[in-house]
Amino acid sequence: MQGLQEIMKNVEKKLLSKNTSEFKPGDTVSVSLKILEGDKARLQAFSGVVVQKRGSGMGSTFTLRKASGNVYVERTFPLHSPLLSDIKLLRKGKVRRAKLFYLRDVSGKSSRIKEKK
Repeated sequence: MQGLQEIMKNVEKKLLSKNTSEFKPGDTVSVSLKILEGDKARLQAFSGVVVQKRGSGMGSTFTLRKASGNVYVERTFPLHSPLLSDIKLLRKGKVRRAKLFYLRDVSGKSSRIKEKK
């Protein structure tokens, strides 16, 4: 049984994407997604604050929250998805929590996060 777990880890290592930049909850990142429309593909950017990172290995995900007008949108992305072409770190945030779910209750200027210097 131990041999099977090692084989799974080796396969998983090969599939992990290398283009993930180091980011934490509170950071502002921009994610470029490959959108397939018929036989054409294009890139679409989604930028926002990282609310949480969870999981490890192939199952790891992160959640971004962005303001679109007066409406806030949260979207969860698999970290090692082949549809993610690029993750750019825009700002480092200064937070003291690993999960920023308190941002769901605030809006406007109170939802801003200080930048780490």
